[in-house]
Amino acid sequence: MRTTVLGAALLVGFRPDATALEWLAALGVLMATAFALTWFAVALGMVADSVETASNTPMFLSLLPFLGSGFVPTETMPAGLRAFAGYRPFTPVIETLRGLLLGSGIGASAVVALS
Repeated sequence: MRTTVLGAALLVGFRPDATALEWLAALGVLMATAFALTWFAVALGMVADSVETASNTPMFLSLLPFLGSGFVPTETMPAGLRAFAGYRPFTPVIETLRGLLLGSGIGASAVVALS
């Protein structure tokens, strides 16, 4: 699945400037995020009252990347939306990945993403 997304991104013109070490760091951030989300979904399922509730409770997690800086950097957003998107949980992860793969600085977003 990840290779399909990466292949599609390369087909439409995404050209990362990352070194091998930056690719490994990006993979590590993705793995840590997937690990955290998996265990968060498990915790939500454990407190559910039924199987149906357990399967539907983590559904809101799929919307979180849309509420952050996944499509455009927060600096380009209007002030109200920028304030909202700047504090979403996926914004630091996305900013870290964007910085690693495009060769721009990541600042403190990596620390926030992994904490």
